[in-house]
Amino acid sequence: MNSYKKFIPCIYLRSEKAVAGFQDDTVVSEDPAALAGFYGDNNADELIVFDLSSDDDGHEAALDKIKNICARAQVPVTGAGNVKRMEDVKKLLYAGCTRAALNYSKEGNVELTREVSLKFGRDKIVACIAKASEIEANEEILSEYVGEVILIKEKTIKQAIDVAKVPLVVTLPEVSLDKIMELLSCTSVVGVTGPAINANAKQLNDIKDLCAGNGIGVKTFEPAIKWRELITNESGLVPVVVQDYKSREVLMVAYMNEEAYLHTLKSGRMTYYSRSRRQQWVKGETSGHFQYVKELTADCDKDTILAKVSQVGAACHTGNYSCFFNEIMKKEYDNSNPLMVFEEVLGVIKDRKVHPKEGSYTNYLFDKGIDKILKKLGEEATEIVIAAKNPNANEIKYEIADFLYHMMVLMVEKGVTWEEITEELDKR
Repeated sequence: MNSYKKFIPCIYLRSEKAVAGFQDDTVVSEDPAALAGFYGDNNADELIVFDLSSDDDGHEAALDKIKNICARAQVPVTGAGNVKRMEDVKKLLYAGCTRAALNYSKEGNVELTREVSLKFGRDKIVACIAKASEIEANEEILSEYVGEVILIKEKTIKQAIDVAKVPLVVTLPEVSLDKIMELLSCTSVVGVTGPAINANAKQLNDIKDLCAGNGIGVKTFEPAIKWRELITNESGLVPVVVQDYKSREVLMVAYMNEEAYLHTLKSGRMTYYSRSRRQQWVKGETSGHFQYVKELTADCDKDTILAKVSQVGAACHTGNYSCFFNEIMKKEYDNSNPLMVFEEVLGVIKDRKVHPKEGSYTNYLFDKGIDKILKKLGEEATEIVIAAKNPNANEIKYEIADFLYHMMVLMVEKGVTWEEITEELDKR
């Protein structure tokens, strides 16, 4: 079982929107991916997404939304709902879910457990169970082939805890913090989810502090380097260089005192000390342009901090994304970044699809359709094979470039981004 207890908000997805619950179609968010980002930014440990669609078209649309949710959440996502066969599990995992859930109320899913577990690994499979009796009846298969059990009915919690020999994630309505801590104190309960967690998403850090104070292990950001180990300047401050965690672009430089340092670690939002105002400030508190911390690193002398962050909006008060935009001097040099080149070329291809240009070869391919694009991609792949037999490395370089261009045309046609490709490669 996990060494810490998890707080897991859930998104109920119906008609491509997030609704209040299984039986409550009140829309809580028109943008489920943004809601997932909100939960992740507020230090949720994981996320569960329930696909409540009622037909195949709705399910396919939900998968697209789940793909966006996984990209935005930045925490592990469990996909649940409409899982009836091996292909459904595969689609959820390919969409970016860390795990897929089998609903044991659905006929055939108990029998499916062993097959999908052996194919993808038991850590990729969880079971959604409504009755404690279903845990007892399937104890052997759950213990061997399932990572966790998500208990989705409150009335069966006590019975399930009494009989469970597998890790339980308990779904809760809006209940008291005392009840949450009581449940998390149970050995078999590894996490809580449901409306109670959704409603308290903004307070998750405070709830975790309360749990930790009551001896319940929770995931917090304990610093490997204490404030007293850092070298401060004459004002008791440490400079912080702030960097976009994905693009690595330097966004700004600010300062922290001990209070700002500890608040950053607790809240997950970058917090600084303003030398001009002589007070602590949370970046984005007035503008909404928060910086969510991804990583803090001290330099070799421990007198400067590098913060890698997820930036919402602009870092600079002028409206620029980065504060560093006033050019002083610039030599001519090759500053090409391979990933940025890919992004720029893909951006041009995307623009051609939206704004066709007469005489454009890219638009010619889009006009001819998917079969023509695939034909050209196949031809370029063959050219790579032929070029590889040539001792001149330049030839294969040219052919690979041609192949990558046609591949990017296919990516735009199918709505695939480089970010999705690199994330998939990183997982492998």
